[in-house]
Amino acid sequence: MSRYPGPDEVWFEAVRSRGPGGQNVNRTNSAAILRWHVPSTKLPEHVKNRLLEKLANKLTVDGELVIRSEETRDLEMNKKNGWKKLRDLIDAALFVPKKRIKTKPGKSAVRKRLDSKRKQGDKKRQRTSSWED
Repeated sequence: MSRYPGPDEVWFEAVRSRGPGGQNVNRTNSAAILRWHVPSTKLPEHVKNRLLEKLANKLTVDGELVIRSEETRDLEMNKKNGWKKLRDLIDAALFVPKKRIKTKPGKSAVRKRLDSKRKQGDKKRQRTSSWED
């Protein structure tokens, strides 16, 4: 089963873009708003729960994820960008970092470190003792 929602679970809405752009912005609905209702998705329960937990600050009160895409002047390209943003959000939310395995330095590494410290200490001790005499 895919970890991404199907096209039947996502709604697109065409709206006017914001910002500068002249008459084209005033006339065309080229921005795309993607809406996905996370709680009613067909994804497995453990995936759905993780998404609800990780995307909690991006969800509306109803549990809807709203993504606005208005990078280009073409509605279809903005829809594709919306899908990409959704996939990126899902990938980031479902990413589980590897557990760090604690390691200890080997005996030879410890011995080398202590030997070098001892040599450095001896060198310093020799310098100071010659002045005290």
